Amino acid sequence: MLLPPIHRLVLAGLTWPALLGVIAGTALQLQQANLVSGWLYAGLVLLALVGWAWLATISIAVVKRTGLLLLAFAVLGFSATGLRSVGFVQQALNPALEGRDLQVTGVVASLPQVTENGHRFRFDVNSASLDGALVRLPPRIDLGWYTGQFGVPRDAAALALPSPVVPGEVWRLTVRLKAPHGARNPHGFDYELWLWEQGVQATGYIRTGANDPAPQRLLQTVFYPVERLRHWVRTLIFARIPDRSHAGLVAALVVGDQNAIEHRDWDMFRATGVSHLMAISGLHITMFAWVAMGLIAALWRRSGALCLWLPAPKAALLGGLMLATVYAVFSGWGVPAQRTILMLWVVSASTLLGIRWPWPQVWLLACAAVLLIDPWALLQAGFWLSFVAVGVLFASNSGASSASGTRAFGRIAHMFREQWVITLALTPLTLLLFGQVSVVGLASNALAIPWVTLVITPLAMAGVFVPPLWGLASMAIEGMNWYLAQLAALPFATVSVAQAPLWAGASGVLGGVLLVMSLPWRFRLIGLPLVLPVLLWQAPRPPIGEFELWAADVGQGNAVIVQTARHVLVYDTGPRYGLDNDAGQRVLVPMLSAFGARVDALVLSHRDSDHVGGAAAVLLAHPKATMLSSIEDTHELQRLRPATRCQAGQQWRWDGVDFEVLHPSASDYEGASKSNALSCTLRISNGQRAALLAGDIEKAQELRLTAQGVNLKADILLVPHHGSQTSSTPEFLDAVSPRIALVQSGYRNRYGHPARPVVVRYENRGIQLVDSSRCGAAQWRSERPDRVVCQRDIQARYWQHMAY
Repeated sequence: MLLPPIHRLVLAGLTWPALLGVIAGTALQLQQANLVSGWLYAGLVLLALVGWAWLATISIAVVKRTGLLLLAFAVLGFSATGLRSVGFVQQALNPALEGRDLQVTGVVASLPQVTENGHRFRFDVNSASLDGALVRLPPRIDLGWYTGQFGVPRDAAALALPSPVVPGEVWRLTVRLKAPHGARNPHGFDYELWLWEQGVQATGYIRTGANDPAPQRLLQTVFYPVERLRHWVRTLIFARIPDRSHAGLVAALVVGDQNAIEHRDWDMFRATGVSHLMAISGLHITMFAWVAMGLIAALWRRSGALCLWLPAPKAALLGGLMLATVYAVFSGWGVPAQRTILMLWVVSASTLLGIRWPWPQVWLLACAAVLLIDPWALLQAGFWLSFVAVGVLFASNSGASSASGTRAFGRIAHMFREQWVITLALTPLTLLLFGQVSVVGLASNALAIPWVTLVITPLAMAGVFVPPLWGLASMAIEGMNWYLAQLAALPFATVSVAQAPLWAGASGVLGGVLLVMSLPWRFRLIGLPLVLPVLLWQAPRPPIGEFELWAADVGQGNAVIVQTARHVLVYDTGPRYGLDNDAGQRVLVPMLSAFGARVDALVLSHRDSDHVGGAAAVLLAHPKATMLSSIEDTHELQRLRPATRCQAGQQWRWDGVDFEVLHPSASDYEGASKSNALSCTLRISNGQRAALLAGDIEKAQELRLTAQGVNLKADILLVPHHGSQTSSTPEFLDAVSPRIALVQSGYRNRYGHPARPVVVRYENRGIQLVDSSRCGAAQWRSERPDRVVCQRDIQARYWQHMAY
């Protein structure tokens, strides 16, 4: 039954401030660095509800009612999110249990993710003990079962084998855990927020050493039937499709396992702007719902009795939504899928109830519904991309069908218009979020969208019931990949710009929306100057004669970016995390792109993997960079870019800043038995302030440098060998006499860096010791030599782990 017109008017008049208030209040709460008392949040929830009830009983001016209603729901959104957060924090891992051998019994709760050296999966804890005494753990943890080293090539055939664990199985395991702790870099991925959003409050690994109790599979339960089915289907996919790359894409589209897609394929998809198609996205689910609705409507109309019981349009709408929900659940129920299903149900419910609201209110209702379920989605790029895209289509009237030409031609023209509108409107937002946009995106999506949604995805899904169809899906993927590879190979395929501040990005998004709205052109053209700030933004650089250092947060390893007015040097590139995963492609390349920086020189101190692990990615992204290093002539990086041997006495000058290599000497290359002894040691100075980057030099090298009378004086020191006891001798520290010392080490690293005796040496000399595990990325500028800016401080949020 349709609601009476007066009720619809009342709802329409009062709903938008309430929805806007919920969104604004939630957004404000997500800016909190620290949570307050749960009692305070609960009191605010009660106050907001009382205020809402009071507003319903009094008669006041519309403007006042609107303002008070917006305020009441803003308080409600703020306090409700805070209350949930307090409850979640109370389940956090006790720091005293970190790094201890715990006996845990629980259930495998997710599809195991295949990695180079084992598997990772979510584990729901039933009970846990330490030395026989019961302890409390977070309800859900993330575990790795490592079967080898990441340097061992992954056996492709192993992907077709069952994992060592299956969802729904109960296991007794010995594990070591730690609090979720991720890297914090400018414009970087917030790993801790990602785990928080998924309800994970501890990560760790299973102990499988010779002296550890063997993992025990206790029984198979009926729990997590969907995850078990997804596991079975993924295993079947890799068994039936010979090409691992194609099998990975089919697995991603059918069961939502994005981890199965090869890294090189992700690079191609990002370069061509089609990566949104290669996971279970809103587009897939919406298309699935649309096809399901069409089939249900066609079948429903064949029965007069059914049509009398429920009209075909309503039956199609409900049936399509239910099937789309089943598809979303089967594909992993990821956050994008949740957002899409909620939006579809909200919009459909308003249609079924006869509520005819203007599109902005429907849009706000869908946003608020998503945030009520998952408030932290507001900080995800996918949230903004999907909701802005939908809003743009509404605002530009792209939902209207083409009125010219044949029906088929009109649909094709309409599809291309939608793609053009979305591409144009989302370009500023994409640049703000990622600092890169695909120039060939329109051409690639023109083929990829219909090909993936109408050919590859249906064949992949149908293959679950008729496995030979996966062969056709593989052929379709082959053809699409060839086309995308041609586009990705073009020299102008992508454009990267420095990532603009929020105000410039917001201006650009507004400008992009104005350009595509159904308005007279004189109003649309106002959008052009609004777009320019995000397109032309230049990241600030040091003035002539000054320099700055960024010690990136890469875990256990060195990686420092040095910028002068017009030049960039990278000193070491951090560790390698896996066969296709390293600090270069994960941290340094995105960070340099966000700064709008082009690397002129790459200095690799020595060959150890925690210093050169990301070098290949940096060199490939910056083909004009020269390389200075102590690596041997046979090192694999020499084939990628021949290196000049670093040697004491080498000097150069950039923009009024001097660079000098202090170590090693030419004779060191003849008798050095350890790579640490050959670490390229670099001093950077503008005559007033200096920095010393020491690599992994140890006691012998430090004492030799001090004995030679080399000018080691520096305001900031990159602590040698991450704070190992083999380095940072008293004589060396006295010679350098830094104000600040940077330690680049991983949280709870297995080496115990920085060692406590070394920390004491720095503390006794009044040297400020800055550890990347506590600071995140650290910025130091020669203009302000006494100050280090820590990324964890300037972007502090309550879900972030603080190392003590």
